[in-house]
Amino acid sequence: MTDPTYPPLDTLKPVAPDLWIVDSGPLPGILPLPVRMTVLRLGDGSVWLHSPTRFDEALARSIEAIGPIRHLVAPNIAHWMFLGAWQRRCPAAITWAPPELRRRGQVQRQIEAGALRIDRDLGEQSPEEWAADIRQTVIPGGFGFREIAFFHPVSRSLILTDLVLNLEPRKLPFPLRLPMHLIGATAPDGRAPIYLRLAIRFGGRAASRAAAALVALAPQRVLFAHGAWFEHDATPALRRSLRWLLR
Repeated sequence: MTDPTYPPLDTLKPVAPDLWIVDSGPLPGILPLPVRMTVLRLGDGSVWLHSPTRFDEALARSIEAIGPIRHLVAPNIAHWMFLGAWQRRCPAAITWAPPELRRRGQVQRQIEAGALRIDRDLGEQSPEEWAADIRQTVIPGGFGFREIAFFHPVSRSLILTDLVLNLEPRKLPFPLRLPMHLIGATAPDGRAPIYLRLAIRFGGRAASRAAAALVALAPQRVLFAHGAWFEHDATPALRRSLRWLLR
């Protein structure tokens, strides 16, 4: 059977000083997509989890070995499903999310049931808790979509979520290879899938300016949640992936 993931799973993998990834998945549901979390150690020694993946106790302990987990980041309205388990394990951690996430009915029901909480909203400016370590950029859209992109200047790493999907066809089940190609989500030319591109276009000039600002950062690497991340020649690869949005 084809495995879309990037083993070993649920394991810290070093990328650069103070920067790791955790590959996990596949996500539950119809499409067997791999999913990735990014782990950053901030200057104060605390740990920042971007798009937390499924909870694993051994993984939590290995992360805590590099520093206390103080921030759980849901970077858009889709990447929140595993937050509750991490919150229960790390009750002192602050959970951050774009304000649109609170408006999702499923999320509201989880909050009302006490299974989930959102502590702070993510906006245009980096909060003081990580402003010295991470810059952030809002990519607006329509239909309730908004994604927050993060840049770690020390490692010159750009951290995205769904703004780029770069699924490797050889890792997908054969029936999914053509559909994923047709929606524009396959390597080596991965982009946001067509339905998400349509939503982001409703962000207008602000979305285009945000995309241009990301390319202008000239990242050395670009990490994202699904597929083969840009480990080499990241800036031209990012420009190619965002060409539909750049003006």
